[in-house]
Amino acid sequence: MAETNKLEMIGFHKGAITTLANERRELLNMVGTVDKLIAAHVKALQDLGVKIVAEKPVEGKSKKGEASNEEMEELLK
Repeated sequence: MAETNKLEMIGFHKGAITTLANERRELLNMVGTVDKLIAAHVKALQDLGVKIVAEKPVEGKSKKGEASNEEMEELLK
């Protein structure tokens, strides 16, 4: 009986990882689409003579918007 429970828990966690990995992939696709739309709007503004200045990146975040190592460690505590 304990072995069945362990196998159920393993299956549950594997399923959760698969689902979350698929959700992450979809989110990255959405981010890519949003980035393309932003680039198109920036180009349109530049074509209209508007000067665009990029914002300074927020410290502690990677370029892809992923949590920094420090943030991940804090979440895992």
